[in-house]
Amino acid sequence: MKKLEEYEKLGIDIKDLDSVYIEDNVKIGRGCTIYPGVHLRGNTVIGDNTIIDSYSIIENSVIGDNNTIGPHAHIHTNSEIGNENIIGNYVEVKESVIGNNNRMKHLTYCGNATIGDYCNIGCGVVFSNFNYNSDRKHKEKTTLGNNIFIGSNVVLCAPLQIDDGSVVGAGSVITDNVPKDSLAIARPRQITKEDYFKKNIV
Repeated sequence: MKKLEEYEKLGIDIKDLDSVYIEDNVKIGRGCTIYPGVHLRGNTVIGDNTIIDSYSIIENSVIGDNNTIGPHAHIHTNSEIGNENIIGNYVEVKESVIGNNNRMKHLTYCGNATIGDYCNIGCGVVFSNFNYNSDRKHKEKTTLGNNIFIGSNVVLCAPLQIDDGSVVGAGSVITDNVPKDSLAIARPRQITKEDYFKKNIV
């Protein structure tokens, strides 16, 4: 492991030298900030002016410039992230390619996906990539275009393609492709029984 002091000489701000772990093959650009508890492993490349927040793990992945990663993010297995993205709290990215200016801020699993630019991925979104009906090992892919909004608590069931400018309503389970500039909603209709408890309290 390289001496962390050497990274600091390159203009990299490491907030806690005692808790950060960086393996020898890792490359970090200038102007980056590394917060406590971060692990950077394997052939990871971090671009310039990127913030890696506390207790995030990045392994064998490429991160572009001006990103904010974490805290508690896990990016691994040959993922590629472009520029100006926010990959936030408890987000896992695996074998995915993410473009530029995307927001994926909370509690998301993004596996085997390709995401364009200017997409917003809501809290609790799951990219469901495991195809149980094939060989029980095969992972399917999800492709998102540009300027897409995915609401909270959505499950995207691969194989799946969502084209530019589309919106997926919160709480939906999406199994079919979504064409350009569309709204996709897949959830039961709400039933509200007014004064239910007043009528049923003995």
